[in-house]
Amino acid sequence: MAEKKTMGPAELGIDLESGSERELFRWFLACLLFGKPIQQQVAKRAYLELVAAGLDSPQAILAAGWDRLVQVLDRGHYVRYDFSTASKLLEVCAELTARFGTLTALVCGARDAEELSATLQRFKGIGPVTAAIFLREVDPQQWCRRAGHR
Repeated sequence: MAEKKTMGPAELGIDLESGSERELFRWFLACLLFGKPIQQQVAKRAYLELVAAGLDSPQAILAAGWDRLVQVLDRGHYVRYDFSTASKLLEVCAELTARFGTLTALVCGARDAEELSATLQRFKGIGPVTAAIFLREVDPQQWCRRAGHR
């Protein structure tokens, strides 16, 4: 059986090497979509629709609201999980900004990948699959050095 190729930041136009909060959040957003049992191309389309609509920061997602998120997810053919994903994005973004301020602060607050995984999984709707996808590309120590936090 052929091994399934995993989609990474480069295929989505995400530059994690930049150390930018926006690029880190874009990867996190993609991971939230790819973490569902859905075809990679559908998750990619939904991600690209969110970015095209300017919904690629916690503030933009919160300002957009549930109806707008559902509309954009539907344009990306993410229809099977559109309602639950819109709710999850709003909840995760609200908690992220309230508890940590930024995703970089969350990442840099973790001692290591194991602690970061556990912190991510405390968010409602984020399980081990989503955390593993995120951690495949983000090492807390490397990210924080790159972002100028350590």
